[in-house]
Amino acid sequence: MENNATENLISVKKEKLEIFKDILLEYNKKYNLTAISDEKSIKNKHFYDSIAPEKLFPFGAEVIEIGSGAGFPSIPLKIVREDLKFTLVESVGKKCNFLRTAVETLGLKCVKVENGRAEELAKKVLLREKFDVATARAVAKLNTLCEYCLPFVKVGGIFIAYKSSVEEEIEESKNAVKILGGAIEKIYDYTLPEDGAKRMAVVIRKIKNTADKYPRGRGLERKKPL
Repeated sequence: MENNATENLISVKKEKLEIFKDILLEYNKKYNLTAISDEKSIKNKHFYDSIAPEKLFPFGAEVIEIGSGAGFPSIPLKIVREDLKFTLVESVGKKCNFLRTAVETLGLKCVKVENGRAEELAKKVLLREKFDVATARAVAKLNTLCEYCLPFVKVGGIFIAYKSSVEEEIEESKNAVKILGGAIEKIYDYTLPEDGAKRMAVVIRKIKNTADKYPRGRGLERKKPL
């Protein structure tokens, strides 16, 4: 009986991923959400890449995703990890419309979409240092990402940055990580199954509060990284 229940659960998750793929392809024609538009690559470079580090996310965690775009890694993660609660931050309105449509169509619970910029939302009392996990994928270099993401993470929580290659970025980000109250804890390496591409997730632990002046805003996070 237990095996049947597990198989049924896996089947439902696969079905939801297929539905998400179809929604993505449909909306991509209008909104240009992703340059990856063939089904095989979507599953490999988007779905598998999003899900591979799922064990890094604590059970029941409150997760904020910065720069959600087309919903990676958040939506595939939510499909396979129903225990996670997500707040998706995206500054582009049409992408927020897509995310809300996907969440509603898939019947995903405990997923909110915030239309706004991370550097502004991080100043809000209800969001600042309130999350167990912040995550981002393909948004910016690591030193910039830290300033966008770490202000949302509570002390003791983690920031998980999805990266394709990170050695140089880690060295460049050490100052930012320290200033923003973090410490690099581990690097989780994995390989995409179809093309053998190397990927990694950088885990940064929040060890002290982030000073109120961060993020600085006015584009300084990108123009003049810490």
